[in-house]
Amino acid sequence: MSNEIFVRNPHSIFQALKSRPKDVLEITLPREKQDDVWEGIEALAERNKVRVNQPGGASMVRSQVKPQGRGQGRNQKGPQPAMGRESGHGASIRPKLGISLEEMFKGISDSSRGVWLALDCLQDPQNLGAIFRSAAFFGVKGIIMTTERSAPMTATVYDISSGGVEAVPMVQTINLKQALDKAKEAGLWILGTSEHAKESLHKVAKDRPWLVVLGNEEKGIRRLTEEACDVMCSIPPKGEGVTSLNVSVATGVLLSHLS
Repeated sequence: MSNEIFVRNPHSIFQALKSRPKDVLEITLPREKQDDVWEGIEALAERNKVRVNQPGGASMVRSQVKPQGRGQGRNQKGPQPAMGRESGHGASIRPKLGISLEEMFKGISDSSRGVWLALDCLQDPQNLGAIFRSAAFFGVKGIIMTTERSAPMTATVYDISSGGVEAVPMVQTINLKQALDKAKEAGLWILGTSEHAKESLHKVAKDRPWLVVLGNEEKGIRRLTEEACDVMCSIPPKGEGVTSLNVSVATGVLLSHLS
């Protein structure tokens, strides 16, 4: 993954400034601040001494530390606007770092409540971003993601999440089966999801901590992942003609029921 991404959603930028301002490297303001959140971004940037480029290419240096050069500006002296972005607005930020499984599952007891998510090879960054947004909205405790055959944490994910990436702890793992085993050891119950499952979501008990597993957009949950689940459930359709939901939409339904 690149050590820098360019994020355009002002809500994502604002949340990054709130939670980890040192990782926000540079901000370019829009010519017209149609969203009030840009005022908050500018104020937070000034408070945290983050470089701000004004509309039209002018920049205000609020930090004594010069950011790493980009492109043709690498060897030039003084503050330089982001090359190739003069007509755009947004922020250059470092990607958020994940945590360990031990940190994510710390402090869980028999009386714990809450929902965690595990994503089994999701490949669409827009789905991933939408899931982070729903997860933040419903107060999900953490998200586990596979590193192979999965969408990377690109700027698209940050933008679509509208700040959700900053609000939810995440773990990236090579072996999801081992992660699920550790979740069980910590006291979580594993709830798999599939349109073919016989058990309805509406029959799933809410009085326990659940780790909900969501599968790939086309193939669903892998066989070994399904075998690690304590329960498999589906969201029963109420209409005719459509029997399944987009994975990010299904996530919202699941979280609404379990939260």
